[in-house]
Amino acid sequence: MTNKEIVLAFYDKVFSAWDLGPVDQFMKPDYRQHSPEAKDGRDGFKEFAAGFFQGKPKFDIKNIAEDGDMVYVFFQCSFANGTAAKVCDIYRLEDGLLAEHWDVLQPIDPNDPGASGNGHF
Repeated sequence: MTNKEIVLAFYDKVFSAWDLGPVDQFMKPDYRQHSPEAKDGRDGFKEFAAGFFQGKPKFDIKNIAEDGDMVYVFFQCSFANGTAAKVCDIYRLEDGLLAEHWDVLQPIDPNDPGASGNGHF
């Protein structure tokens, strides 16, 4: 599998399924986290995700790119309460496992196309 395929499988089996069971097969035990909402390691991710999944997030991937050991995922994340964000998740992989993570988040109003009228995506 390519690094991009690994990240897509992680989104499908963990994020989209709201299932923490497969995390260990995708993530290094010493996973390094740069998002301020989550702690390092698999357990830190699982603790964060358990709360995050309570919002019933849905993911609409707009673009994904791979550059060596880095994978960039640009998507809309929508929650059951009607809120949404555009997100860019950045992963570094090592030996076929997620080793490090960064993210960039922007809350959006899906009904507001913004000043340009071009929409968020």
